[in-house]
Amino acid sequence: MAVSAGLMSACSAGGPSQPTSSGPSATTSGTSTPSATPAPDTETSVPAPAPSAPSGLPAGPGAGNAELSIMVKPSDTEPAMNYTLVCQGGVPSAESKHPAADAACTALKDNPSVLSPSTKNTAQACTEQYGGPQKATVTGIVDGTPVDVTFARTNGCEISAWNAAQTILGPSGGAA
Repeated sequence: MAVSAGLMSACSAGGPSQPTSSGPSATTSGTSTPSATPAPDTETSVPAPAPSAPSGLPAGPGAGNAELSIMVKPSDTEPAMNYTLVCQGGVPSAESKHPAADAACTALKDNPSVLSPSTKNTAQACTEQYGGPQKATVTGIVDGTPVDVTFARTNGCEISAWNAAQTILGPSGGAA
């Protein structure tokens, strides 16, 4: 309190334009520096920002250009199904080997962000329900953005992401 009063009197008496002496004012200004430094147990950091979507695919309609490799594994005991999906402007090219290429390319053009589920790598609470053993991996490029995403049906968030990407994933071994 005495330090504050000394500072206030130094400010009001001398003001910023008058020179100070090497008396108590100089000592007072020297003691104000430690009060600017927080105590070691004071929290000074701010929380980290939420992680951004890993692939950076935009929400909403895209250009509909994609070159993807899709692997769907119905269960641990069944063989994986592999597809190639190549789209130009939302239309499948001849090299696509996807069972529903027209629908998959349209789905990608309408909403490319379906391949970057927002619940990945977050602390979001998900319902503890099991939707099945199915797993899927999608790798490639959508509208010039690299994609490398996995899908599963092990909890409510994963089931929701799977269902949103269902048209792109193709047949899923009985998953609804």
